Formats: sequence, structure tokens, C-alpha cells
Amino acid sequence: MNFNKKYITALSLSFLLGLGACDQDFEEININPNSPETVSSALLLPTVIRNTTNEIAGRAWGYGNVVMQQSAKIQFTNEDRYNWGPQGNPYSTFFNSLRDLNNVIEISTEAGQSNYVGIAKVIRANMFSFMTDAYGDLPYSEATRAKQDINYPKFDTQEEIYNGILAELEEANNLLGSTNEVVEGDILFDGDVMRWKKFANSLRLRILMRLSDRRDPSAAMQSILSNPSQSPIFTSNEDQAALQYLSDVPNQHPLYTTRSGSFDEYRLSEKMEGVLKDYNDPRLFAYAQPTNDSGAGVIGEIEDYQGVPNGLADEEALQYSPSGDPAKGGSNFISRIGLLWSCSACTSLANPQGYQAILMSYAELQFILAEARERNFISTGSAEEYYRNGIQASFDYYRDRYNFVNLPEIADKLMIDESYFAQDEVAYAGSTEDKLRKIGTQKWLALFFTGMEGWYDWRRTNYPEILPGPAAFINTVPVRYMYPSSVQSLNGEKYQEVISRQGPDEITTRVWWDVN
Repeated sequence: MNFNKKYITALSLSFLLGLGACDQDFEEININPNSPETVSSALLLPTVIRNTTNEIAGRAWGYGNVVMQQSAKIQFTNEDRYNWGPQGNPYSTFFNSLRDLNNVIEISTEAGQSNYVGIAKVIRANMFSFMTDAYGDLPYSEATRAKQDINYPKFDTQEEIYNGILAELEEANNLLGSTNEVVEGDILFDGDVMRWKKFANSLRLRILMRLSDRRDPSAAMQSILSNPSQSPIFTSNEDQAALQYLSDVPNQHPLYTTRSGSFDEYRLSEKMEGVLKDYNDPRLFAYAQPTNDSGAGVIGEIEDYQGVPNGLADEEALQYSPSGDPAKGGSNFISRIGLLWSCSACTSLANPQGYQAILMSYAELQFILAEARERNFISTGSAEEYYRNGIQASFDYYRDRYNFVNLPEIADKLMIDESYFAQDEVAYAGSTEDKLRKIGTQKWLALFFTGMEGWYDWRRTNYPEILPGPAAFINTVPVRYMYPSSVQSLNGEKYQEVISRQGPDEITTRVWWDVN
């Protein structure tokens, strides 16, 4: 058979040229447009905010309210008895989210989008602050750097971590508003850059107060307050960092879909009940529901609200009788947590938008400023005015929330006048110690369902008095979380280093700033 040699040569040349063209376009051909290798900051941000905020909200429900005796458990009472093992979260959730936050910073830095960078830094600072207050020393400077071949990150000291956090918040404050891009994907502040600046600086004040037994915060605090145009802070409840949940998944508040049995494990604490009743404080109607036995419905009289002591064994907790009459014991005689947080299976009055996940409230900030002024850390303002503002802000917030969910019967109860402030245990009078105790107690009342902040702050101030329950596994209130088991198994050498420096990996080992 005779072949046309010219044809074969031309065909071969065409084939080789084709191979070259394919090779040049190989990367483009093998990129799936429906599965991009990089995504925008606007797409990363909502998941990061949702996951980390929900984790903080979940910590409030499961541990924060309980260890601070704002709520108590009547079933499976291990948390209430301090039978705490290694804690996988917030460690895992936060470090997983940190990868996406680092991507936001990298992507937005390259694009010259300083607003996104600033937001990511505020979120990152808040995450590390939450984690270090829980665990102590952490991987920080070498965290999530596996791409740089750091697979076994060192644990930085808490002092080093907080130095980094404060620097990052100051940097975020300077970045925010320095560029003009519209921020999308911001489910916390809806792209309002000024509110992110206020959050950054309010967090700085919280952290400076946290460290106040280790270092004098006066200059740094006063610097923030003396320049409100450069370093704005929360000025009302409308500014505060609180995630508004929505009607549909995945943005309903997490407790809304909880099983009624799980929701009912947590009840009003006798400690919280006692303080609210002693103070004639109508937040009792916001934080709890009347007992089933009272038959009061949405709202009742003072005597219709009953708590259970913290730290009871399972059987005693489930059968507890507030009156002491065994025939009147059990869950029907103990108040549930308030309707604002209720699950849909618990009552037709539950609302998927009712509960907001509070990261930091305006009320908390006012109590920080009251303490700072009373301790002469700042010269701006009046300690009494800050104190009263904090109390009023807490009442206003819950009145607005109950109006929002169309429960005016409760909202109307949340009004206070001078008679509330004139009570001996509320009036801003007495010695410095008396005033600090009153600030700390009112702050504790206002920090209900604010992550673990009540626990963190109590470890610093010891206000109010919290005592272990009768069936507690240890005779002192825990002061830290144990590291996750995965840390010991996957990063054993660095784990041994940190416990040799910080102290035993136990819930009784104090973190660096906790010197009380």
C-alpha cells in the first residue's frame, strides 16, 4: 500500500502543534468553573460568623449559664457537678474557622479591601480571646501553618497571645473604613463598618480589664476613651455585637430545634432566683417561665417562679421540691428557661428569631467602664452613671426582645424606676468594695446567655459568690477547660511543654491572668 508522505508529514505536524496548544491551555481546561479553588471573602464570611457565633452561644447554654449558677440541670448533671473532661470545643470549631479567616485576610489584602481584613482580624481576635480564657496557653503564632510545614505548632503563653490580640484589634480599628469597598456576607452587622470599629474597641476595653490584675490598663483605656472619633465604642444597645437569627434554617437560633427533653434539662437556678427576688428584679419574668404547677401561663406572680440548686446528683435534681414537700417535687415545680430561648417542641410561643447570640453587649461595656472609673483606671465619666446605664441597658434590651416576639405581657414587666435603684443592694453607695461588688453582681445578671463571659469575669472578680453544689466532684468552681484529647495524641511533645509551664491539664489550674 502506498501512503502519501506529504499528507502524513502535514498530519504529524498538525498533531504536534495541537499537543503544544493543549499543553498551553492545560491549566485552564482542568479548572472546574463550578468548583473554584478560591472564593471571595463575601462567600467565606457568613459561614465563619455563623459557626463561631453559634459555638459561643452553645457554650452559654451548655456550660456558661450553669457554672455561673444562672441556670441549673435537673438531668445528666455532670456539667453542674464539675465532672468536666477534655473539651473538644471551642478548640476544634475555632481552629477550623481560622483557616477560612486567614483566607479572607489573604484574599482581601491582595485585593486592597481593608474593610474585610479589619473584620477578619476582629473576629480572629475575639476567637482567640474566647479560647485562651477557656484553655490558657494555645497555638497562636504557629497556628494553622501546615502549608509552611509547621505541623506541630508550639503553644504561646497567654501573655503573648493577649499582646497579639490587642495589637490586632488596634490594627483592625485603623483598617476599618480606610477603603471604600461595600462589605457583603456580613450577617452580624450587615456591612456596617462603623459598628465593627465599635466592636473592636469595646473588645479592647474588655480585654484590658481582663488583664488588670497583671498590668495597669489605665493609659490604654484612657487613650481609647479620649479619642472617640478615632476609637469609637458602643454607645447604645443598637451598636452591640448580637447575631440576629432568622426564621429559616440555617439561621434559626440553635435552641429552637432542640428536643423538648434536652431543653428541659436546664432550669432556673436557685441562685439566680434568689438574687432576682431579693432585688425585686423583674428580669425574673424574662429569664424564666412560671412553673407548670402554677398554671400561670405566659407570666405569673413572683411565687410562680422557682429555681433548683446547682450541683445536685441526678436523682435529687430530678425530684427536687422547692417547698420541701416530696409530693410537690419534680420538673413541674421548677421553672423552665425563659420563652425568648424556648424550643418549638416546647411551646407554641417559641420564636426562631427570639434569641440573639450576644458576643458583647452595651450593658457589659457600661459595667466595664463603671469598674474602670471606680478603680481610677479612667478619668472619663461617672462610675455611678456607667453603672446605672448598664442596668438600664439590660432591662431595655429584654423589653425590646419580648416586644419583638409579640409577648407584651412580659415586656411590660421590664420597666424600672428610681425605686429599683434606691434599694440598698442596688444603690451605688458604700465603700469601694461595696460598689465593686454591686457592679460585679449586676454585670453577672446582665451577662445571662453571653457565651462564657460571666465565668471569665467571675474568675477575675469573684462576684457574686458562687459555691459548688452538694454533689460536686471537686470542692471548688472550675477555672479552666482541659485541652482536647486530640492535642495530647497529635501534638504530644508541645502538649508536654505547655503543661510543664502552665501547670497540670486540670480544671483547677489557673490561667495566667487569673491571680485571685
